[in-house]
Amino acid sequence: MTEVVARAGASVGSLYHHFSGKADLYLTLFEEFQHRQTQRTRQAVQDARTAGENEPMPLFLAGARAYLEGCLTERDLAALFLRGDAPPGFEVIMRDRLRQWARRTAALFEHEDTLVIVVTGALSAVVQEVTLSEDPEAARKLAEDALLIIARTTG
Repeated sequence: MTEVVARAGASVGSLYHHFSGKADLYLTLFEEFQHRQTQRTRQAVQDARTAGENEPMPLFLAGARAYLEGCLTERDLAALFLRGDAPPGFEVIMRDRLRQWARRTAALFEHEDTLVIVVTGALSAVVQEVTLSEDPEAARKLAEDALLIIARTTG
């Protein structure tokens, strides 16, 4: 909390005026980040559809690329959620979020369950590696290479 207050240029009192504690702040940051990520992916998929794309895999890849770019753009924040210093019960929230993501992906792929498991599992691993990478350019290359592999192995 001390680091958060220092980086925000605020006081401890003002922080506790808005948040009940570290867990509340953490969960708020997570929900706001996920909201931005959802907006990024939806916009990317919509843009691909507007450009005439209708096939599930290219639409998935457009959304996945936008999600990964969001992880790179907000790298410090994205990494916070992957490092394991989460409040109690956060793993349940993460599992629920992954299930929501899998449901949206299933709708895109017309409920091809095995394909959904493969692409969401692969992308989840890529998100972790990209987000926690020390080198943003290497992370971007990893993201693009991984998306190409996903496209080739499922196409």
